[in-house]
Amino acid sequence: MLRIDGIRLLPGEDAAALREKAARRLHVAEEEIQDLRLVRRSIDAREGVWVVCAVQVALRQEGKVLRRLSDSQIQRVKRERFTPPAPLAAPPETPPVVVGAGPAGLFCALILAVAGARPILLERGQAVERRQRDVEEFWRTGRLNPASNVQFGEGGAGAFSDGKLNTGTRDLCHRWILGKLVEFGAPESILVDAKPHAGTDRLHIALVNLRKALLALGADIRFGHQVTGLFRAEGALTGLEVTGPAGPYRLKAACAALAPGHSARDTAEMLHNGGILLAPKPFAVGVRIEHLQEEIDRAQYGRYAGHPALPVSSYALSRHVSGGRAVFSFCVCPGGQVVASASEAGRLVTNGMSRYARDGENINGALLVNVTPEDFGGSGPLAGIAFQRRLEEAAFRLGGGDFAAPCQLVGDFLARRPSAGPGRVRPTYRPGVAWTDLRRCLPPFVADALAEALPAFDRRIAGFACPDAVLTAVESRSSAPVRILRDEGRQASLRGLFPCGEGAGYAGGILSAAADGIHTAEQILEGLR
Repeated sequence: MLRIDGIRLLPGEDAAALREKAARRLHVAEEEIQDLRLVRRSIDAREGVWVVCAVQVALRQEGKVLRRLSDSQIQRVKRERFTPPAPLAAPPETPPVVVGAGPAGLFCALILAVAGARPILLERGQAVERRQRDVEEFWRTGRLNPASNVQFGEGGAGAFSDGKLNTGTRDLCHRWILGKLVEFGAPESILVDAKPHAGTDRLHIALVNLRKALLALGADIRFGHQVTGLFRAEGALTGLEVTGPAGPYRLKAACAALAPGHSARDTAEMLHNGGILLAPKPFAVGVRIEHLQEEIDRAQYGRYAGHPALPVSSYALSRHVSGGRAVFSFCVCPGGQVVASASEAGRLVTNGMSRYARDGENINGALLVNVTPEDFGGSGPLAGIAFQRRLEEAAFRLGGGDFAAPCQLVGDFLARRPSAGPGRVRPTYRPGVAWTDLRRCLPPFVADALAEALPAFDRRIAGFACPDAVLTAVESRSSAPVRILRDEGRQASLRGLFPCGEGAGYAGGILSAAADGIHTAEQILEGLR
């Protein structure tokens, strides 16, 4: 088969137009195309609005056709694909343990289970059905469950997000992961969209079915079980101290994949106190910004705004500002909502999420400023966690307690005056907001960088810095502030402990974390053989 990239369709042009344009690019009659399959779709709104497609086509004489073409966007389809490791001859006497049921932990456990290793999966939070109820209760009342929230539980932090599955990394197993998610209930569109998203609602369906698959393969899944200590002998892991619903117990373990998620601060502290080598890591902090979705659509799509063939628009913005800082958008949630994402009492955190339909009134995204260990105001590998906590405590106080979030209009923020209430854009954060001056909780270098970047972003997207846009603080969990050091064999300074995923400092989203979990499972299986 041949792959053709860069076929441009106007919004509303159908499959017949796609076939006709593919034939034209190949310089063949349409009837010579035996099969045509869409494999990638993206939106290009830089000059006009185009739906840009990549297709795979089968021809009778594809070799002859390819030889007479001089189009770099037409080439033979590469057949490379990821294949899970072969099954073990027998399950190991001591099962491998996976700590954390986020993307890295779940896909690590899946690979181990497919190979017949019968892993034990420990998750401090709850199954997604119980977790949904706990999160909704928090958003409605402000009563936080520290063990079951937006950060902790089945699916990890990504279970309450836009469910974006794009990544800047390249890995053969990405396609396999997407296929598995579709098999478990995610929408098939993630297989072709250049910026795939599953949405919170469809991710929750996939999580339930993934759990059923793990159980059918012999995995032992334990919710409400938190690893609180390590046992070792001669520099190697021998067991885990676990606190479960019935109290603490010792779990024998010769190898454990550690996928704690970026908010497991007590786990990082436990590792540090236990002599596991950690290092501070740069990350980014800032605010959430909300606009009316229809206004961003008009700015991006012009006369095609609202066209049924187009998705609601998103954006990706970045800017270097004075002092060498970078300001950039992150985790943009079209048609979504800003969500309360705290995991600790007295500390306020925001994030964004949207459902698959992306049909909410507002679009929100993080506006972040990079921070480095030099900004943390302390030394040691846990200094970034202390920095995060100070920001979150300041935001909690400024919001007045009870997890109301401090909020400000963009016009007031740029004019350096407190806000008294909303304009046309209504904040979506629950359980509520407190109108104020965000400079009272943001570090000056963060506030100044945001104020410099907003007018520049407005020149890129008309109306981005409109006075009625809403800023909500604080976004502090963009990525882990610490890295659990590992060697080329993926083991930590304690043999048998395999840190992986975003919380260990080795990934930056659902897809890359899942891939890191898969490769960690491959390494564990190699040792088990």
